[in-house]
Amino acid sequence: MAVRRVLLKLSGESIADEKSPISDKSLQRTVAEIKSAYGTNVIQLAIVIGAGNIWRGAEKNIDRVTADKMGMVATVMNAMALNDALIQAGIKSRIFSAYGVCGFTENFNREKAVRSLESGYTVIFAGGTGNPFFTTDTTAALRAAEINADMLLKATQVDGIYSADPKKDNAAVKFETLTFSEAIEKRLKVMDAEAFSLCMQTKIPVSVFDFYKDGNLRKVLNGEKIGTVVS
Repeated sequence: MAVRRVLLKLSGESIADEKSPISDKSLQRTVAEIKSAYGTNVIQLAIVIGAGNIWRGAEKNIDRVTADKMGMVATVMNAMALNDALIQAGIKSRIFSAYGVCGFTENFNREKAVRSLESGYTVIFAGGTGNPFFTTDTTAALRAAEINADMLLKATQVDGIYSADPKKDNAAVKFETLTFSEAIEKRLKVMDAEAFSLCMQTKIPVSVFDFYKDGNLRKVLNGEKIGTVVS
């Protein structure tokens, strides 16, 4: 199934490498994959990017609320880097943040975001949900629902969802399809249970695929059967 409006969930590592939290080579590779999307039937693309390349607050000896707020700021930094790279590549792009970052981003506004998508902009959602205790996976599910996305794409480093970590367990079995109930019951860690639950409520399917294999984003947007679809 080819789709028209999608939300792509990227990790912060998609623009990083071992030497730098924001690597020009990784950033350009990610931009090239995104640019390829515009050669498909998809004409409206929104993005949520994580911040694990800069900040993993849960691992720090800092109050959880403060740490989560710092993580939200880090997503703004990643969004700004991605936004600039997209614009330099000739792609119209705009950032909406869940909270005010005066002079750097616009505050999130659903109507403006949808109008921007309809006008051909790639829309990047930063700042998480604006609240602590919620991950960027949950943010992606929330924003996908708010913009009425046809599908949520979860970009990962593996080619779908497995019964266990395939890097650690040779007996791990790959799922071609799953229901949301199965994904939640099996406690599969590819996405938060809260994110799966919200997508189940809003009937937005989730495609989990290997973003690091060149051309896969274009393939999944064209409806090719790669990765795992949760619906």
